[in-house]
Amino acid sequence: MAAFREYEDFDALGLAALIARREVTAEEVLEAAIARTEARNPRINAVVHTMYDEARRTIAAGLPTAPLSGAPFMLKDLYALYTGAPISNGSRLFGGFVADHDLTLVARMRAAGLVVMGKTNTPEFGLNAATEPVVHGATRNPWNTARSAGGSSGGAAAAVAAGILPMAHATDGGGSIRIPAANCGLFGLKPTRGRNPSGPDIGEGWSGLASGHVVSRSVRDSAALLDAVAGPAPGDPYWAPPLARPLAEEVGADPGRLRIGLLTSAPSGVPVDPECVAATESAARLCEELGHDVEEASPEISIEAVLKALRTIVASNVRMVMDLRLRALGREQREGDVEAITALWAEEGLRASGADYARAVLAIHVTGRRFGQFFEDYDLLLSPTLAQPPLPLGAIDMMWDDMDRYYEALGNHIQFTPQFNAAGCPAATLPLHWTADRLPVGVQLGARFGDEATLIRISSQIEAARPWWDRRPPDLEPV
Repeated sequence: MAAFREYEDFDALGLAALIARREVTAEEVLEAAIARTEARNPRINAVVHTMYDEARRTIAAGLPTAPLSGAPFMLKDLYALYTGAPISNGSRLFGGFVADHDLTLVARMRAAGLVVMGKTNTPEFGLNAATEPVVHGATRNPWNTARSAGGSSGGAAAAVAAGILPMAHATDGGGSIRIPAANCGLFGLKPTRGRNPSGPDIGEGWSGLASGHVVSRSVRDSAALLDAVAGPAPGDPYWAPPLARPLAEEVGADPGRLRIGLLTSAPSGVPVDPECVAATESAARLCEELGHDVEEASPEISIEAVLKALRTIVASNVRMVMDLRLRALGREQREGDVEAITALWAEEGLRASGADYARAVLAIHVTGRRFGQFFEDYDLLLSPTLAQPPLPLGAIDMMWDDMDRYYEALGNHIQFTPQFNAAGCPAATLPLHWTADRLPVGVQLGARFGDEATLIRISSQIEAARPWWDRRPPDLEPV
């Protein structure tokens, strides 16, 4: 089979279009992705489980006629069940676990014609803004392998940034799509709460904080996949308001003159790196050049309350997941089952009362009300995605023995992302800035509940005005 050397010149829609026109075969596209995995993954450790033969069988069985059909794809190794495939959730506790059914979102991705060829690295239970689990080792940033790729979808972002894939599955409970996308120079959209289903086993993730989608190199890939997988499933407790038209039609559409609030200081007052401020101010000027109105404004919320609520909700869920797994194993918890911070967080979940949990849910709903009021006057909120550029490996370590130290370091880094999880509003990070030493810095745009359309319109407008497609990490292994 001839090598498909132009593979990295195309996004997922572009690859699928080539396959549909029979200019290249799905097998050739897959083999190009496999070749890059084998060449580049040893350096960055983004992929923790390969499914090459499964992917070949998927193609041989026949692919549907769909806009993304034949594009290679990987799933995040966190609750993304794929029938017959192992899933570790980044934890030794889940060693030997094999899924006996598909996650609803995974089933829809497969039905869209995506060819699943592996699983990407994630921190244990998705609990970190870095991806450095004991069970699989650290994922390294392709832009600088001494730096973090971010988390918890760090493996997904590193794989896409390294040219292994045009897009990959990711999830976001406090910023876990946007954090690694920002660190790796990618586009990352967290959808509205309830836009994508969480079934078939649960109704929502982390009390509605979490949602699943992708990290991608192009805006249009993210839009096209959301069109393919969004919408309620039987038994969903709620769902996002339907979109007026497919998001693919919003790509390149005129966004009109938008009212944009600008936030450059951290809500809690912690320092924000000058590179992150400069990236946001530059994006604000670009938005003004594009005809939008930008002024300093932000929702009146307490980030301290959001982070406290997130800590309680996650603690309760970690305890539940561990208890379910231990019950399935028929034994009690043992030392070394989970990492130090995971164990401490689970202990907090055991100590939390029903009233603690209710107060946490109230806090995230209050945040949603404040965002709702803000978006009565503004269409978008522009801010840094993170308070610092990509951190050195080990900067936030889940083997620390101090939960407060860990959570303070985490909270100081993710000042701008978790409030959108609390509010349920969509938010996206755009790769618009690089430091002098070539580290990506993301800029975040968030919109009112249910309004991915505005985000896609302005993101594609910005993508056209300040393209990032040709920005690639240095020293990628040749294929």
